[in-house]
Amino acid sequence: MEIPAVKHSADKLQERLNRFAERYRRIVEAGHGVCLTDNAMGNLAFQGHELIRELGLPVPSGRVMVHINTFHTRKELHEIVDSCAEMGVGELLVVSGDGSARLPKLKPSDLEADVPGITSVELLAYLRRQYKDIFRYGAVFNQYEPPEHEKEKLRRKLEAGAEFIITQPVLPGDPEIGELRRTLPVPLFLEVWMSPKIDLLSQCVGRKIGISSYDPLESLENMHRTYPECPAYLAMVDFKTQFDQLARSGEKTA
Repeated sequence: MEIPAVKHSADKLQERLNRFAERYRRIVEAGHGVCLTDNAMGNLAFQGHELIRELGLPVPSGRVMVHINTFHTRKELHEIVDSCAEMGVGELLVVSGDGSARLPKLKPSDLEADVPGITSVELLAYLRRQYKDIFRYGAVFNQYEPPEHEKEKLRRKLEAGAEFIITQPVLPGDPEIGELRRTLPVPLFLEVWMSPKIDLLSQCVGRKIGISSYDPLESLENMHRTYPECPAYLAMVDFKTQFDQLARSGEKTA
């Protein structure tokens, strides 16, 4: 279950930090896994390890995952990943990231990579070399990109050491997901978008979604019926109206 990190520019910062801590604790106490974002949508935010440390949050074994993207200096990268290792964070989700003018980007020389520019593939390979089996490493599959292009990227991510794959938000009848679940050699997690706001979903996937209405809980139920072997990765959960309902239903997430 994903929680966006608190932005540096947030109004009523202490209130936002307290709310983040409350949500984090509710997730882990309910037995779910929690995933912390890394400057999502290019917005400068506190890192997951900073929030865990400063707010005194628990790190239950195998149930905390941190995003790590390519928009860091080499020094920042190692500070983040070293801290995650010391805290006992078990999983890293390695993504390219959205970036912004205010965020630095890793250079090929930083990761000893002979490529024009760094993507999640090079970052994943570097982390595997440097940190070996301290973590489980995941990567993302974007089923909204042209299929052949995305399948080639997936092949490279698996070669670089990805041990699990998380999709973009899944909608009913997606042909790429059916094929992926049959052929993928590592565990597959399906993202479910828990906000009814279609415009935000379109912004997330980078293209207009051609549906007029969207029921998140119905989408989650449909995902479980269609892909019963695939755990859910929940994004944009409404903690006021959805969280308790998910807990009562016995919903388990990775």
